[in-house]
Amino acid sequence: MAHLVGRIQTAVPTDAPLSAMALPLLVFVLVLLLGHVVDTAVAPLAFLATAGIDGAHRARVAGLAAAGSTIAPLEDPQVRGLIRAARADPENWTEQTPGAGAVAGLRLAGNLIGVAGGCLVLARYAGWLVPALLLPALLNGVLRQREAARGIAVWRAGTVDGARSQRWKDAATSPAEGKDIRIYGLGAWLTARIQRHALAMDAPVWALLARAIPREAGQLLLVGLPLVAGYAVVAAGGAGAPAGSDRVVAATAVLVSGVAIFQALGWTEDLRVAVAAAGCLRATVDLAARLPTPDQGGASRPAADADPDGAGRVRRARPPLVRFEGVSFAYPGARRPVLDRLDLEIRPGELLAVVGLNGAGKSTLIKLLAGLYEPDEGRVTADGVDIAVLGAAAWRSRLAIVFQDFVRYHLPARDNVALGRGDHPPDPAALDAAAADAGLEPVLARLPAGWDTPLARTATGGVDLSGGQWQQVVLARAHYAVRMGADLLVLDEPTAHLDVRTEFEVFSRLAGNRGGASVVLISHRLSTVRHADRIVLLDGGRITENGDHDELIARRGGYAELFAIQARRFATGAVTEATGRAADPVARPAAAGTGGVPAGGGATGGRG
Repeated sequence: MAHLVGRIQTAVPTDAPLSAMALPLLVFVLVLLLGHVVDTAVAPLAFLATAGIDGAHRARVAGLAAAGSTIAPLEDPQVRGLIRAARADPENWTEQTPGAGAVAGLRLAGNLIGVAGGCLVLARYAGWLVPALLLPALLNGVLRQREAARGIAVWRAGTVDGARSQRWKDAATSPAEGKDIRIYGLGAWLTARIQRHALAMDAPVWALLARAIPREAGQLLLVGLPLVAGYAVVAAGGAGAPAGSDRVVAATAVLVSGVAIFQALGWTEDLRVAVAAAGCLRATVDLAARLPTPDQGGASRPAADADPDGAGRVRRARPPLVRFEGVSFAYPGARRPVLDRLDLEIRPGELLAVVGLNGAGKSTLIKLLAGLYEPDEGRVTADGVDIAVLGAAAWRSRLAIVFQDFVRYHLPARDNVALGRGDHPPDPAALDAAAADAGLEPVLARLPAGWDTPLARTATGGVDLSGGQWQQVVLARAHYAVRMGADLLVLDEPTAHLDVRTEFEVFSRLAGNRGGASVVLISHRLSTVRHADRIVLLDGGRITENGDHDELIARRGGYAELFAIQARRFATGAVTEATGRAADPVARPAAAGTGGVPAGGGATGGRG
């Protein structure tokens, strides 16, 4: 630019000014065109670089979250917060992905090259201007960065209220919550909560912006005064500036270079993106330090007999003999353990029922059996070998578990069941047999496309199922896993949503056709466990009673008391239905020892 101005000055007195300044003007135009070409080429390249880096980063975070053999770290609130910060899925302007940060870093590097070039230009005409403009530019950049960091901190401090506001916004448009909103007239209450949380988030930001306006004026003086002063001195020919017509050339160079330096060292969008992306990377480093890697801990080591290409389908000679040997376990922050030196044996091929009050630790016992938690003391063994030594993948290939909080996949019915052994191609015969085992056939018969019907109302041609029907789908999933090679079936409250008749049919099939597998059944409905080979009562973190139904009733202990309470409820309900009169709520049922409640749990013993 300075060279072009100089050529214009020298060409004005001549008759051919255009020819004199043609070369520098051409160079200037070519530079502008090159800048536009570079900008055009950078956009797709930046997109490709961002996508590649973010894809690799997200894969790494997913690998870190899935690497451990237990789920205990994923229940840690601090780990959950790190996963949210590291997942590279920005929810507001203070968050950025590593890919965007890398591209912004390249642009910042280009800016620094521009700063160096600007300083060289200043040194060419007036060397004293380099520190005179560079130091205020650096100070301005630091102040703007500090101001921006303060704004980010204030914004992030309000994200809790922002998340709550968004949660209530989602509830206002959700069909599920929509029923309560309309029935109970919650519209005004809901709107007030949305506004309250939104204001709680935004008010501190508005206050910060109001305080920042005077500081903006001060920073403008910090930038403008040195630049104007330097330009004026050079234009006047003072302080070592060139004399004559060269002063205009020098003043042009000083003005353009000075402005470029201040712009490059100020707070830019690229700097904001890079700083935000650095937070994502810091969270990833912290997450990696808190989560186990695949080679940490015995539960993640592959077993000698692991065969990912087919071991899951091979039927072993018999189910394993599983033992809990002095197992203790407590949740973080709990005052006392859920399980306390528990000893339990699951014998090959038996139907074992585990009963107990809410909070006794039954579901925790299942997660320890599956290796999802590690015992604080003791060990869980299969045929005498610690399941941590067997390896998570090899051990879990032998398990089929229906958790109380089972997962409803928005997939076709076929896939929902086939996921019981998702690492193998679906077996149509095994799918049909599993559906029969779970009593799912009538449900499939009513689906518009049978097995191919999506189990989600939001999908094209999809339907939603009732709670009981979903429970049958999940039961079929577990039975499918057994038919594909699992030999330990674990059912945690598997019929909580089923009607009495379906529950009776499911357990009749389960008791009569286990497919050679051992079965562990957890249920609050004691009528469903009467025909188990063995029943254990979990109380106080230990097994306090052990035996079949008749033995435990004869002992008149905790199991007999629980059974009598439930039998009384069913018996009084049956009398009310038969007579149309209120029954005695404290009358004890006849023959409560063995027949107070039928296998189906729906009436008196005589109808069982």
